[in-house]
Amino acid sequence: MPSEAALPVPVEVLPHGRGLDLPAYATSGAAGMDLRAAVDGSVTLAPGDRALLPTGLKVAVPPGFEAQVRPRSGLAWKHGLIVPNGPGTIDSDYRGEVKVILANVGKEPVTLERGARIAQLVFAPVTRAAWRMVDSVDETARGEGGFGHTGHD
Repeated sequence: MPSEAALPVPVEVLPHGRGLDLPAYATSGAAGMDLRAAVDGSVTLAPGDRALLPTGLKVAVPPGFEAQVRPRSGLAWKHGLIVPNGPGTIDSDYRGEVKVILANVGKEPVTLERGARIAQLVFAPVTRAAWRMVDSVDETARGEGGFGHTGHD
């Protein structure tokens, strides 16, 4: 559901992506657009397997932004399919096909058909950092506590 303030993003549909719906926002409040599997037939992931699935799309992410490939909560909950590098980043200077790494951490094989919604794509602004050397960083109340130091999950 594009609006006047929507970020214009050029997209190229590759031959194996033709006939599939372009990613779109499912609701007016959705942050991500669903990516679809541009596979011939189907792909089955056994428990413990991972696959690099094509989407049939090339995108030209505008400078100052990234596109994040994130898992779909329904696939994760119902089938144990995750994006192991999630979120995966598509940089503004990348011009290859958008592909999704999916891993099956569930207990059953999962078969995905052509056009299945396999991940979501979220566009986000990027802030670039510039290192400033210091003798020591400032102290905080938390200090070096990390990795479960509060005793809470």
